[in-house]
Amino acid sequence: MAVRAAGETIDRRLTTKGSLSMSAARTTTASSTARDADADVATVGAMVLSATARHHGAALRRRTADGWSDVSFAELGETARGIARGLIALGVRPGDPVAILSSTRAEWTMADCGGHCAGATVVPIYPTNSAEECRYVLEHSGAHVLLCEDATQLAKIAEVRDRLPELEHVVTFDDAGELSLAGLRELGADVDPGAVEAAVAAVGPDDVATIVYTSGTTGPPKGCRTTHRNCIATVRMYEEQIDFGDDVVIFMFLPLAHSLARMAQLVALDIGATLAFWRGDARLVLEDVADSRPTHLPSVPRVFEKIHAKALAAAQDGDPVRRLLFGWAVGTGREVARRRRTGRSLGLILAAQHKVADRLVLSRVRDLFGGRLQLALTGAAPIAVEVLEFFDACGLRVLEGYGMTETTAAGTLNTIGATRFGTVGRPLPGTEVTLLEDGEILMKGPHVFAGYHRDEAATGEVFTDDGRLRSGDLGEIDADGFVRVTGRKKDLIITSSGKNISPTNLESALCEGRWISQAVVFGDNRPYVVAMLTLDPDEVAALAHRAGVAPDLATMAADRRVHEIVAAEVDAVNAQFARIEQIKRFVILDHELTQAAGELTPTLKVRRNVIYERYADVFAGLYDEG
Repeated sequence: MAVRAAGETIDRRLTTKGSLSMSAARTTTASSTARDADADVATVGAMVLSATARHHGAALRRRTADGWSDVSFAELGETARGIARGLIALGVRPGDPVAILSSTRAEWTMADCGGHCAGATVVPIYPTNSAEECRYVLEHSGAHVLLCEDATQLAKIAEVRDRLPELEHVVTFDDAGELSLAGLRELGADVDPGAVEAAVAAVGPDDVATIVYTSGTTGPPKGCRTTHRNCIATVRMYEEQIDFGDDVVIFMFLPLAHSLARMAQLVALDIGATLAFWRGDARLVLEDVADSRPTHLPSVPRVFEKIHAKALAAAQDGDPVRRLLFGWAVGTGREVARRRRTGRSLGLILAAQHKVADRLVLSRVRDLFGGRLQLALTGAAPIAVEVLEFFDACGLRVLEGYGMTETTAAGTLNTIGATRFGTVGRPLPGTEVTLLEDGEILMKGPHVFAGYHRDEAATGEVFTDDGRLRSGDLGEIDADGFVRVTGRKKDLIITSSGKNISPTNLESALCEGRWISQAVVFGDNRPYVVAMLTLDPDEVAALAHRAGVAPDLATMAADRRVHEIVAAEVDAVNAQFARIEQIKRFVILDHELTQAAGELTPTLKVRRNVIYERYADVFAGLYDEG
């Protein structure tokens, strides 16, 4: 480690170049994906045309009334070309912004591919956005055409259409509007088929492929200008680090307006994988995962936390023998996983024990994911080490990574060959990670965006003088190059005694328990830290039964017996932290925090400033009591 002459930056620069411990894994990955990926494409549109021409089999898979239905790569290519010709007929030219407002479904991918094949700059909009939030993105991006899911989303646009003079056309996936997606393709039938190739050829690597709007946790969303070079570089980074193998099925439920889901989509297209889409109902997502039998799963921590809690609950609610069996099986799996990671032999006795543990317990956990899952990727928020170790013990590797919208959802990643739980892994190929003196993470590489749309001031502020991106996240880098994210710079709580506390780590640990669904920690300029909690709706009945109360949230939130049970989980979390960081008091809300109320972002992050303002009296009451 060296300190820069200015005394401002700790110049611990990390890239994956020259990393001996991962070189073998990279060689294997590169050879396995090279046969499927087209290394010559330079733009997203070119990648779509290449992938749909090269690959056979199912590109997209979706649920219908009769079961799963597939869309082949050839069909996707034909659809994308048809949409592109329709957009060209509407007057879309290379570089023009075309927006998509829809939940995650097969038509989203078709629309995205079609937009890029028309040379357009695609602007995704979260389906959970309000009418006013949709208006902001459409107006700010200058979109002329909107591809819209259905009547529900169309109604939002109708509310604000009179304030969107640049929006000329609205196309719905179904027949809810004046022009459907099928109608758009018919409109393009008279357009020369060669116009698609010409539009794609008119776009260069440094042109903007997409403008992705941040979820706005601290203010109005910013439009991140992501170039084709950014997208292709990110796809290559993930393809080099992950050995996808054959017959790859990637389960897709994350919002495609988010960069991580978007990059997963592009990787799937490039290597010839199948994207299996959920039904759009959060209550059925775990059922959809199991039914689609994916090999790969990009997700957020909450999904893994819920499955972990579900597995523990089944054991806890069983008889003593069942609890002992579960604990023994997971312990055996943990020891086997530890030995395999370090290259140690299992031995005959441990191997035999593991075979029994796997048949009775561990395989049943894997079956919750369909039984074929090779690896999962989690990001966007911290995840407890206990959750990662649990799935590792069950034979499921959940890889934690780190990235931002501004870095095209790439930065660092744990890999099968190099995993360190509690970290977000080492830098992806070509990525440089640096720490400022205060611990802020800086990044540089081909995946870093071109700046904020129509906001030169914010662009100037987010880059250092030598071109490194300020992440706003605080972190550490260990001696082996693994990066640990310790908190969000703007979210730091500074107590009245001057202690800096990261609320996200506490919140993540609290949500890992069985009973707590959401947690918001508070304590800025206060003598100690408090928390506002919500109860997990999936566990309300079990918690009510254990406490001997009616399963009613309003009743339970105020009941002493419920508080005592939840307090045990809070105490267990406190034991993991220094005394000054521990939760001294907490309150239970009688409802969950929601996106609809503006309390959560579309990626389920807490809008901290909204929560602190809206529940100011609740937090103040926790100090008034003591």
